[in-house]
Amino acid sequence: MLLLRRVLFLIPLLFAFDPGCCLPPREGSVLSGIDALQLDNFDGLRGKRIALITNHTGRDRNGKSTAEILHAAPGVGLKAILTPEHGFSGSASHGESVESSTDPATGLPVFSLYGKINRPTPEMLRDLDAVVFDIQDIGARFYTYLTTMAYAMEEAAKAGIEFIVLDRPVPITGTIVEGPVKDPSIQSFVAHYEIPIRHGMTPGELAAFYNETTGLHARLTVVKLRGWKRGMWFDQTGLPWIPTSPNIPDLESAILYPGIACLEYTNLSVGRGTPIPFLWIGAPWFQPEKVLKILEKADLKGVTFLSRDLTPARDVYENQKCRGIEFKITAREQIRPFRIFVHLVCALRDTQPENFDLRWERSRFLIGAQEFMELYGRKASPRKIIKKMESSTWKFMKTRKRYLLYK
Repeated sequence: MLLLRRVLFLIPLLFAFDPGCCLPPREGSVLSGIDALQLDNFDGLRGKRIALITNHTGRDRNGKSTAEILHAAPGVGLKAILTPEHGFSGSASHGESVESSTDPATGLPVFSLYGKINRPTPEMLRDLDAVVFDIQDIGARFYTYLTTMAYAMEEAAKAGIEFIVLDRPVPITGTIVEGPVKDPSIQSFVAHYEIPIRHGMTPGELAAFYNETTGLHARLTVVKLRGWKRGMWFDQTGLPWIPTSPNIPDLESAILYPGIACLEYTNLSVGRGTPIPFLWIGAPWFQPEKVLKILEKADLKGVTFLSRDLTPARDVYENQKCRGIEFKITAREQIRPFRIFVHLVCALRDTQPENFDLRWERSRFLIGAQEFMELYGRKASPRKIIKKMESSTWKFMKTRKRYLLYK
């Protein structure tokens, strides 16, 4: 009888405890926007003439391309395909102009938005009812796919036609935000949004943010993800990983990208043309021993560093043996790539000033904050620089809450 009373006493406590708050997100349960659209029998697109902005990452859970799906969808009038940096196939090198072409699978024209022009022309949008966007982003401000989205939203708003985002996850989670919010005075194709470097927003969320905060007022529709939780990493979604561009071959490269890519315009290789892009930096003049001593004392969580020599097959220091440092991810939940970047450049500034060149005239477009260079030039400590940069990040976190579509 006493045991029964104890069991009855515990039952309400068991029901009051929510195990979901402590368990990791259930894996393999996520549907992307194109998957959700198919389940809904293309509701919202039937009877409309559309252009599709997509590339090789626009695929459903079974690997079928969004272009082919919409081309065959009953009542959907897909008229053209528009494609961003790296082209429809995703194989063009970074910064390489992409030519317009024809899609052999559908016979539709493929208009390049990365080359002579970088936004849809009135001719491309003529007689359309909507523009649909379906590209897998990685969650870094300077990754150009979402700049293409913003430019296309602007042109759709001018044309008075609907803009529809088939949403996709943030591969590196939607919970972590870091890096400075971009200064309004710094503007380029890789510096368009006034957001932190790692913004933690899906394409659909960022479209809503941009639409309202800029006063664009485009006719925006987001076909939401199903089953995605903000804390999910891409390998927890069950969706097929497709390298988002030639130098983001896997999730690990994507995780380090928001920090290591800030070195793109310096005189360091960031690993393009090696087996581990964005997981390694190096140069013929690099002295890893000096930098490693500083990094080992920096208490940078989630990552270890080791000396490694590599010879890039292309890009910076092509076919030249480079001394360098490899980054090994040990705890991805703890890693903060922008902090790693700050410690790296400060270590290089202090140990190899005669060799390392930050090249601020171009690097400012990636880092996005003039105050960074002022602090860096005054030889401020990494800790002070990070604290200053993160002050704007916290303000952004409050603003972005109203645009988040997922918990």
